[in-house]
Amino acid sequence: MRVPVRIYASHELVRDLEHDASLDQAANVAHLPGIVAASLAMPDMHEGYGFPIGGVAAFDLEEGIVSPGGVGYDINCGVRLMATSLRTAELGERLARIVQEVQGAVPAGVGSEGAIPALSRGDLDQALAEGAAWAVRQGFGQPQDLEFTEARGCLAGADPRALSPRARERGAPQMGTLGSGNHFVELQTVDAILDPEAAAAFGLEEGTLAILLHSGSRGLGYQVCEDALHTMRHATARHRIVIPDPQLVAVPIASPDGQAYLAAMRAAANFAWANRQVMMALIERALVRVLGGNRQSLGFRLVYDVAHNIAKVEEHQVEGKRRRLLVHRKGATRAFPAGHGEVPARYAAVGQPVLIPGDMGRFSYVCVGTPEAMSETFGSAAHGAGRRLSRTAARKVAGSRKIDDELGRRGILVAARSRKTLAEEMPEAYKDAAQVVESLAAAGIARPVVRLRPLGVVKG
Repeated sequence: MRVPVRIYASHELVRDLEHDASLDQAANVAHLPGIVAASLAMPDMHEGYGFPIGGVAAFDLEEGIVSPGGVGYDINCGVRLMATSLRTAELGERLARIVQEVQGAVPAGVGSEGAIPALSRGDLDQALAEGAAWAVRQGFGQPQDLEFTEARGCLAGADPRALSPRARERGAPQMGTLGSGNHFVELQTVDAILDPEAAAAFGLEEGTLAILLHSGSRGLGYQVCEDALHTMRHATARHRIVIPDPQLVAVPIASPDGQAYLAAMRAAANFAWANRQVMMALIERALVRVLGGNRQSLGFRLVYDVAHNIAKVEEHQVEGKRRRLLVHRKGATRAFPAGHGEVPARYAAVGQPVLIPGDMGRFSYVCVGTPEAMSETFGSAAHGAGRRLSRTAARKVAGSRKIDDELGRRGILVAARSRKTLAEEMPEAYKDAAQVVESLAAAGIARPVVRLRPLGVVKG
């Protein structure tokens, strides 16, 4: 190990790790060339491919590596929070209609095709290069949405030519789709205000309707990762990089192999931001069809969109010196503090929103980044509740239970195309997001702002 491993979690959350390989994976990451300070793991950590999910690692640009396992298969899987001025107590029966309308408006599930025709080669190239701005130009959302999107919804240095024909083929029909598994659209009520100043800055009021969207780059991002893993299995040895786990294939950042992967990864990240931008517009239109009015009368706006499977070049202070580093966040999210140049002007006095989704049946949270996160974790925090059970184990525990009926008895409407997905995603399959947030707060790397209670969930 070149650096230590540092885990941010309570004793109870650490006990959940006894039966998976995530602790070993965090230690393996600490062996990689050019790693800076420590191999970090967030309180929602669990076993992933190569890196643990919830893993954060920063690498020197000259001596360090880039590893697809440190980004993940679903490149720029991320979360987008929308707010409204609608009082949830006044929605009544219209809530069920909204859930149904959103399910119909947002294609979801394995292989689902988008709400817009399959993209032409030119349109796909533009989406890959421009990200969310491309979607806005197509009439999906408003230009001000970009201000409240991490990196304004576009990573510079993306190159559509770096993608394989298969990646392009998979992505072209999937713009504006939710996907399956843990991806969702969740209607929520702002249940409690925990930090009034930050909540006011974010425009979140108790008792109002909020909507959380979780999705990524779909088959396109998956194929970019698959292609890179195949290439790097040979390139790792060619660059004489010794790795403790075959899943940690990696190449020097500055090498042609490293630059090719980063160009493709950035393009996939831009595809994901465009995808979420399109879906946000589809959700807005669904609300208007049920409730009437328009964006302004509904008070509909984007609070923030943040990625949690990405590698980005950032500047951080390490041992008193400013350094440019490639920060891998795999199942971890950015958490920049008040005053940081990349925090939207509206939030400059409080910091960046940090979005922590729950598990269909329990609370989600909005937190805010802190100065301690910048000094401790390269400005990073947890990305959600984190799995406790594998999908196979969850299906065994669920047995013949009807998860949608169970949630319905608790006042949570569920629209899903697959009972198998509901079994895999049942609340017991996840850690409690409240415990994750408690660990973040205790460590000082994110501060809770708002608690969100689920009302209705759309799953693939």
